[in-house]
Amino acid sequence: MIFQRALRRELLSTAGAVFTTLFTIVITVMLIKILGQAAGGKVSSQDVLALIGFQALNYMPVILILTGFISVLLVITRSYQDSEMVVWFSAGLSLTRWVRPVLAFGWPLIVLTAVLSFIATPWANMQSAAFIDRFQKREDLARVSPGNFQESAAANRVFFVEGFSKDSTKVKNIFVSTYKDAKNSIVVAKEGERVTNADGDNMVVLARGRRYDGTPNQADFQMVEFDRYALMMGQQSPASASDQAARALPTSALLADRTSFNMSELLWRVSLPFMALSLMLLAVPLSFVNPRAGRSIGLIVALLIYVLYNSTIGIFQASVLQGRLSFMAAWWPAHLTVLAAALCMYAWRLKVNSPYHPLLLLGRFRGSVLSKRVVKP
Repeated sequence: MIFQRALRRELLSTAGAVFTTLFTIVITVMLIKILGQAAGGKVSSQDVLALIGFQALNYMPVILILTGFISVLLVITRSYQDSEMVVWFSAGLSLTRWVRPVLAFGWPLIVLTAVLSFIATPWANMQSAAFIDRFQKREDLARVSPGNFQESAAANRVFFVEGFSKDSTKVKNIFVSTYKDAKNSIVVAKEGERVTNADGDNMVVLARGRRYDGTPNQADFQMVEFDRYALMMGQQSPASASDQAARALPTSALLADRTSFNMSELLWRVSLPFMALSLMLLAVPLSFVNPRAGRSIGLIVALLIYVLYNSTIGIFQASVLQGRLSFMAAWWPAHLTVLAAALCMYAWRLKVNSPYHPLLLLGRFRGSVLSKRVVKP
């Protein structure tokens, strides 16, 4: 009991440090990415914090999996380096005695990973898609960030606006470059006002400006000054009535409509809690290290195993998506392989004086082969 309490306390403290590090890295990367999208006019600057929160929820299952895996690996590796495992084995205790306290530490992470995978992550993806879709459906001028060039939804017009009025109906120092029918047209104006005509079309009425048509120094080049000029603001085509992306669908919806897209997404959600369990069980025998050597190699090998494990699940997910494998045939092979590898490593790390240790079994086999060769005339 004393050992289990001490181990649980050390695992919790290590997990806190690992989780904080991983979460900080993910949030920093997401902040840079989303701020870049906001600066480019792809998302609203007012939605940055909400989108960061949704993306954090989206990556939380992977963070929890790595937290459990790395924490168990670091704690048991430290026991090897401090020669505590020598005392443990000298007392006649097996490495398998570490499994129970490790699972006692890890089961909340496994349950939380499952809850996030099946419930929280789809909700976060749905909310994130709704925020982005709502911004994309706004008219072109409303999507422009002051001080930045912004391409229209139809990809044939570029806007630049120096600033908006408080009610966002008037703009100052506007620049519009339009490319249509292999001709370029540029309009600049001191100010403009957003209006809606009788047909419900969104327009901007520019005041005190100029329009340049054609190419300078060519015969077709024209320059026109105007006091008022109405410019039609093209809108993005309405969103299609197709189903939502599989990543944003609730798990019940995936089960109700078993398309290849939905089944591949369901495979990923099912795989996350199994990955958390398998990696924590694998971390116990994988933590072996020579006390005189560093533990950097063990961490590198552990990260490579995680990358290989994750990539294998991705391959099976792609196979389900392409219809080459069914869900029932694809969800279990990767996890069974990792669990089998963990069992083999447990057997390899058992006490050397165990009659079933692989080294002793191999020695007996070699001895029997050599004895037969000697007896043979």
